[in-house]
Amino acid sequence: MPLLEKASRPREAHEGMPSAHSHGQSTVVPEQSRAERRASFDIADFPMPTGREEEWRFTPMDRIGTLLRDTPSGAHLAVDADLADGVTLTSIPTEAAQALGVPAPQDRAAVLAVAHADHSGGVMHLQIPAEAVITDPVRIRFVGSHSERVWGHLLISVGAHSNVTIVLAHEGTARLSEVVSILVGAGAQCTVVTLQEWSDDTVHAAQHDIVVGRDAAVRHVAVTLGGQVVRLNTNITYAGPGGSAEAFGVYFADAGQHLEHRLFVDHATPHCSSHVEYKGALQGDSAHTVWVGDVLIRAAAEGTQTYELNRNLLLTEGARADSVPNLEIETGQILGAGHASATGRFDDEQLFYLQARGIPEAEARRLVVRGFFADIINRIPVAELQGHLMQAVERELAGAGGGSVLSNPPTTDDMHHARTDA
Repeated sequence: MPLLEKASRPREAHEGMPSAHSHGQSTVVPEQSRAERRASFDIADFPMPTGREEEWRFTPMDRIGTLLRDTPSGAHLAVDADLADGVTLTSIPTEAAQALGVPAPQDRAAVLAVAHADHSGGVMHLQIPAEAVITDPVRIRFVGSHSERVWGHLLISVGAHSNVTIVLAHEGTARLSEVVSILVGAGAQCTVVTLQEWSDDTVHAAQHDIVVGRDAAVRHVAVTLGGQVVRLNTNITYAGPGGSAEAFGVYFADAGQHLEHRLFVDHATPHCSSHVEYKGALQGDSAHTVWVGDVLIRAAAEGTQTYELNRNLLLTEGARADSVPNLEIETGQILGAGHASATGRFDDEQLFYLQARGIPEAEARRLVVRGFFADIINRIPVAELQGHLMQAVERELAGAGGGSVLSNPPTTDDMHHARTDA
């Protein structure tokens, strides 16, 4: 499967970078385009970041630093897989994964995960046969039980004209840096749901790379509800015309949590489409979320249709949401392109509507939050998973930072009435 070559020129800005803000003494020249970001399998191409770099400026470097040190580790997470007939999960060497066309890492955490995957048993390779129609979701569960550093690389190969839903669940305690490479064959339909329901002390960095085959349709759903620091980079490229990609996300940050989601959709192939929509809620002091959405439409990508949206709901004082949508267009021969971002508090009109019908204010607020997330959660094609995630949101609302949640959860009908696009 052909892949785009990424620029890998040396970044002179790292040489001689001062240790503190110097107001003009630095020679740092930031990349003017997302396309200038480097991708490489060589660790030397990714020096230890300082936090001044564009891709690291929101990240708490003191807390994620453990995943940026080049130290081999043989530690593992416990893995439990539920596979359908014909689906296989094996281990292959890193060289074999690269020969299959996995995209190159795009930051230091990712390149270390790839470089050291062999120390942790090699690359896990999940294979979906061509033309297979998998009716039940394929599930892989990763469970951490220690604070040792873990490197991991998962390769998902989806055969041409197949149809599958894959659920990747993460839980427990871990220090994990992983790369998930998703190669989707021509004409395939694939949904990948990644759940981050970690314990409060977990640090997790991940790079998800999705290569969309000719006329294929891919849906990627990221749900992040746990962890001390979670940083997830999702990159989407197209291997042929006619590809469609959807990237949805839900995140809920409590006091002290840092949840960061970055996306890059690289349109370099004509007649492809993308739709990105992420929603987050925050409660508690120092709760921090970051969403950065980069969409690049290159000159060759005529007939592109793209849109990205991020919305954040601040539930308490002391929380902070950073939202940065970026759209670069190098050709005027497109069908449409747009982006939007909004961060705010509760819609007073919605609350008034619910309270006017006898619903107490605290429960009305809960209904609004549930409805806010339901729009995306209901797009996951696994009914029991939808229910599980709505219950998880309910638990988040009932947490220490919530303070406004009552017992007796609302009915499904109530939830639909309370939906919002705030």
